Amino acid sequence: MVFSGIVQEIGEVVSFEEKDDVKMWDGKVSKGTVMRVQMKKGLVDAYVGCSIAINGVCLTATSFDEKSAVFGLAPETLRRSNLRFLKAGDPVNVEPSLKGSDRNSGHYVQGHVDGTGTIVSKEKDGESLRIRIGNVPANLMDSIVEKGYIAVDGTSLTITAVNPGACWFEFMLVAHTQSAVIIPQKNIGEHVNIEADVMAKYASRAVKSAVKGIEAQIFNLKCGVAILGSVLLATLLGGKRLLK
Repeated sequence: MVFSGIVQEIGEVVSFEEKDDVKMWDGKVSKGTVMRVQMKKGLVDAYVGCSIAINGVCLTATSFDEKSAVFGLAPETLRRSNLRFLKAGDPVNVEPSLKGSDRNSGHYVQGHVDGTGTIVSKEKDGESLRIRIGNVPANLMDSIVEKGYIAVDGTSLTITAVNPGACWFEFMLVAHTQSAVIIPQKNIGEHVNIEADVMAKYASRAVKSAVKGIEAQIFNLKCGVAILGSVLLATLLGGKRLLK
């Protein structure tokens, strides 16, 4: 199950509340956060248990009617994403999960948000809109590269500039995308969800593991050289004593 990062519609939060009667797996009830989102395209072929991305966060539909779907939000989801800031009336990006036969016009988006950043600037560039996202978690910067993929609030985008040291990156929105997603509606300082390209994350992990392996080999080699040097020195000193 994946998404494409091509937002299908802009939905609206109907309600966002903490409830005391959320049913658990064992039949007991507990506290939990529940959100209802109004949508149209997201409900096509929907069923209880299906996955729908809201602002790029993969969520499970627990119930729905002809106008909206309900989702339970786990504490991890609230900690990692900007969903914790939502309230009734807020617009959200909506994308149902891809079918096996669907065209992927973006990139493979898992819906597993890595963290959030904030909008630092928005500037017009011809008919496009250049946006800079700052305050990006430092551990993500190795996976964010110029001309690479990234999902921002679930929107598949191409990175146009990046500054790893300052923890920011930029992208551009063409006119069509500006009207199809919620990012242009946001103000400076507002949070956006960030999901780095999964292939970039795997590549970064592989390189780091390889570097650690090489560093360990170099350390062992240095230790071996040091031991060998000590043995040679001891041998030389012993030989001098015998000559005396």
